[in-house]
Amino acid sequence: MTTPMVGVIEKVKTWARVNSPWVIHFNSGSCNGCDIEILATLTPRYDVERFGIKLQGSPRHADVLICTGPVTLQARDRLVRVYEQMPEPKFVVAVGSCGISSGVFQGCYNVVGNIGDVIPVNVYVPGCPPRPEAIIYGVVQLLKSLQN
Repeated sequence: MTTPMVGVIEKVKTWARVNSPWVIHFNSGSCNGCDIEILATLTPRYDVERFGIKLQGSPRHADVLICTGPVTLQARDRLVRVYEQMPEPKFVVAVGSCGISSGVFQGCYNVVGNIGDVIPVNVYVPGCPPRPEAIIYGVVQLLKSLQN
């Protein structure tokens, strides 16, 4: 008798997660080009609120971590701490060439590697910097995968 109720609760949780993803942004050492594009994505011109996306200031309230830049030695522990503070289920979107492959910073003495080397990544958005449309497309692809 409790099994159908559990299924209904899971459907409601999935519906809420897909229709209202709360995101937090973390810069792990980028040149700020991707950060500017993420901020442009959050403006009324691109209107990501139509997908229910809301920027949060605390990782304890966020569902999606949008991360930019190569991971530096200084930011590595902070990135892991932010990721661990997020409640389950949590998702990561790596934005920009530096987040995907360390970009032009590959081989630098203070660069650990890309975001996928430090935390698990669900969606990659390539570009240097990627356009706001590409960032929106990446987040929408993540939301579509959550529906399934």
